[in-house]
Amino acid sequence: MQHSRPSPQSSGPTGRPAGQNARPGPGNGSKAAAIPPPSKQRGLSAHGTRGRKSYAAIDLGTNNCRLLIAKPSADGFIVVDAFSRIVRLGEGLASTGRISDAAIDRAIAALSVCADKLRRRHVTLARSVATEACRRAANGAEFIQRVYRETGIALDIISAQEEARLAVMGCHALLEPGDGPALIFDIGGGSTELVLVDSHGDGPPRIVDWVSAPWGVVSLTESEAFDHADPGQRLAAYGRMRERVSGAFAGLARRLPRGADGIRLLGTSGTVTTLASLHLNLPRYDRQAIDGLIVPCESMRAISASLSAMPLAERQTLPCIGTERADLVVAGCAILESILDIWPAERLGVADRGIREGILRGLMDRDGVVM
Repeated sequence: MQHSRPSPQSSGPTGRPAGQNARPGPGNGSKAAAIPPPSKQRGLSAHGTRGRKSYAAIDLGTNNCRLLIAKPSADGFIVVDAFSRIVRLGEGLASTGRISDAAIDRAIAALSVCADKLRRRHVTLARSVATEACRRAANGAEFIQRVYRETGIALDIISAQEEARLAVMGCHALLEPGDGPALIFDIGGGSTELVLVDSHGDGPPRIVDWVSAPWGVVSLTESEAFDHADPGQRLAAYGRMRERVSGAFAGLARRLPRGADGIRLLGTSGTVTTLASLHLNLPRYDRQAIDGLIVPCESMRAISASLSAMPLAERQTLPCIGTERADLVVAGCAILESILDIWPAERLGVADRGIREGILRGLMDRDGVVM
């Protein structure tokens, strides 16, 4: 397998396969789906892929491990395999400063599945990245070395700026048309990236300003205990979550344009896709219904208020949340509402795409693929 260059490392899997796919959700399954280039509308194409190289992107975040394998097509690229699993790599990181042994084991099990898929799909060029948990952990480099020894996947710990750039590259095609300024955000497990972009002209938007805040759904949940028995205590804890996030956004908030017409907002994260699923009252997650959906921001605020008032047991019963996400979704709501405070758009675009798609576009561009 060819490694991507310059700096980003790629995966040459030699590790053993382990485990099966996680619960159905964003990015899971192997049904082919077309992702159009930024200059195209979201039309799908399955033509022109026979005999073309396979490319892969792995995003190991603070909460999830995600893989996409794709082949280029005339209208973008065709996803031929995908995998997503919650691994909670950053669990306990806020208190210990280290990735725990249990989290390492979960991540390596998921990455072993990815390595097996890379082999079976004959991937020729890949890039594998790790984000905030590995940036922050004292044993991040040691973990990266162990991953390579046991799976053959060479993870590149990317900067927050590169994380923001890849997220924009992967999802900006879903920005609502318009001339107003646009804000794109990615609520992760360990951090949240906000990116102000100028989307005039062809090609990817120009990044005007950005910030990476050290609050994601895992780090914020672990820093502010929320699930108290008393509703008043839950309300107070939610307010403190909002204050923490607003403080981290304050610098960018002062620099954002004020009073502009037609401002646009696009979010890529499990938080926005989950809340969008609740907005549609879906009985189970449906990527086709969510990716590219436009939701009134007031609806997202109302859902956030409802979830933040619920006890944990009630949140666990909701479709598209369940036991795996119920303890983290409130932190995501607090982050989302803080974003809406500083960028009062009327509508929110929802993207079930981001870093992995940005990586794939970069690999294909560097390989001279014409889309």
